[in-house]
Amino acid sequence: MPTFDIVSEVNHVEVRNAVDQCNKEVTNRFDFKGSDARIEIQEQGQEKILMVYADDNFKLGQVKEVLTGKLAKRAVDVRALTPGSVEKVGGDTVKQALTLRNGVDQELGKKIVRLIKDSKMKVQATIQGDVVRVSGAKKDLLQEAIKLTQKSITDVPLQYKNFRD
Repeated sequence: MPTFDIVSEVNHVEVRNAVDQCNKEVTNRFDFKGSDARIEIQEQGQEKILMVYADDNFKLGQVKEVLTGKLAKRAVDVRALTPGSVEKVGGDTVKQALTLRNGVDQELGKKIVRLIKDSKMKVQATIQGDVVRVSGAKKDLLQEAIKLTQKSITDVPLQYKNFRD
């Protein structure tokens, strides 16, 4: 029976390279001279968090803009970043956590399964950990399911892997 998996992954090597390039550009830019603007990668268990530091909210926005440009050049979808709240560190310095989404969480998995079931296609979708597996009798039906999820779910980057006959 043909199957495929719906996943949401980012290339962590490309993220690290984009962060390094962003830090290099921020240290060399004239408008950031003398400021403490930087991005650090922190790991908390399985999650990776990009912590953005800057002197004020405007510079924080500028650093995030440089980061999104570098991520886009390296083919990392910026929709995989979940921004946290802006916090004051000390004095005027602020920080913001950008969490990297990895895997399909339960809520999104249920949304995908419900979407496929409501479409009345002759395919089955099941949640298996952080992956949604879709199986059907024909490859054509699976390709229709891929098109349906691509069209309907736009707020999270999804990849379709492990396509088997």
